[in-house]
Amino acid sequence: MANRHLSRSIVLQTLFEWDFAVSKDKDEPSVMLERNIEEFGPGLNDDEFIAKLYNGVLLKKEIIDEIITNAAPDWPLAKISIVDRNILRLGLFELLFGDREQVPPKVAINEAIELAKSFGGENSSRFVNGVLGAVYKEIGEPGKDDFNKKKFPKKVVETDPAKFPIEKKAGAVVYARNEGKIYFAFVHDVFGYWTLSKGGIEAGEDEEQGAIREIKEEMGLDIKIVEFLDRNEYIASHPIQGKIRKQVTFFLGESEYKDLVLEKGTGGLDDARWFAMEEVPELKMYDNMIPLLTKSMEILNKKND
Repeated sequence: MANRHLSRSIVLQTLFEWDFAVSKDKDEPSVMLERNIEEFGPGLNDDEFIAKLYNGVLLKKEIIDEIITNAAPDWPLAKISIVDRNILRLGLFELLFGDREQVPPKVAINEAIELAKSFGGENSSRFVNGVLGAVYKEIGEPGKDDFNKKKFPKKVVETDPAKFPIEKKAGAVVYARNEGKIYFAFVHDVFGYWTLSKGGIEAGEDEEQGAIREIKEEMGLDIKIVEFLDRNEYIASHPIQGKIRKQVTFFLGESEYKDLVLEKGTGGLDDARWFAMEEVPELKMYDNMIPLLTKSMEILNKKND
């Protein structure tokens, strides 16, 4: 990984930590940055660039947030994911206030998109590209010094949920038996949570096929669908795609107990591991995963009776 990309990753992680923190004492941001440089960039020798970027984002935060609001009027700042929000802040600082000789505008945008691919969600890179691209068009030629903060024209937004495009995803609670015990397979994200493998359903697939393929690609496991677990739907807003109906289906899937192989380049994930059933309640996980695991355990316990 190139030094500057690693430096930006450290800045992003620190901005995430700062944004997430309940307390924001004046000395705390610098302490966070020093700790993350020491942990993730020992011997990097790029402290000046990191500090300039991090402190610049915090100094210009109010202006940058106003620009984000203007560029994405249909997406309230508070509802943008904490990762995407800070990638935008970082990218906009480099785009609007950085040294253009060192970081040309297109480089600033491309670097932000790469961060979104690595640390954001499935659509984060498109979202970041859309917002930064809109701002870049507004400022005009690369050498222009001043940014015109006029509001971007609002788009006509579809309001009938029945007409919203549907984005389908599928995943599975994957289990295996080994030496008389039941184990569950989890992936670990960069924010410290163990979660379930899932992803988008491709053209021509049904939900079960999508779940089977995603598990194979993400963890290297061949699974057999045992039972449907749950399906939920929610409305999400996106400044590029507008309103979207997201439908997520989870299954219970059985696999052979073997080494997990995390897919290379899996954005936002850094580990995959088996855990015995009795270990699962102690894991740090997202709240919406708990009902799925609880139902899975009930099903498997009944099968053992």
